[in-house]
Amino acid sequence: MIYIGSDHAGFELKETLKQYIAKLGYEIKDMGAYRYEQADDFPEYALKVCREVLKSKGQGILICGTGQGMERTANKIRGIYAAVCWNEMTARVAKEHGDTNVISLGGRTTSPEEAERIVRTWLESKFTGESRHVRRNNQIKEIEKKYMKEYNT
Repeated sequence: MIYIGSDHAGFELKETLKQYIAKLGYEIKDMGAYRYEQADDFPEYALKVCREVLKSKGQGILICGTGQGMERTANKIRGIYAAVCWNEMTARVAKEHGDTNVISLGGRTTSPEEAERIVRTWLESKFTGESRHVRRNNQIKEIEKKYMKEYNT
């Protein structure tokens, strides 16, 4: 299952990508925004997507103006590993090296054609499992655990 969400700045790109992802054969669930609303806030949609990703062990796609706000919000959630992707190479490395479960895109910075290439690359890529990537990802998880314990969050 692919969960997708956007704020107003990513709304149009989200609507385009939903159709594209379905054509690729993936099941997709839209977590909002369900209509263009200029005053909405991206953290709400990032949280909705990330909750579902964690519950289902699925994957998520977030879209705001640049992708940075959504990515920053998503990475506050324990168990979410998100990356902003701006081309096919960053999407491939996000999955192959980073084992990401969420990507973030910029609705104002990414064309629909480039977004389709990014999403396809990320969805088709697999974590390599190479020891250096496992080691680094585990280091990130240890930092996450330590921070959560130290600050009781």
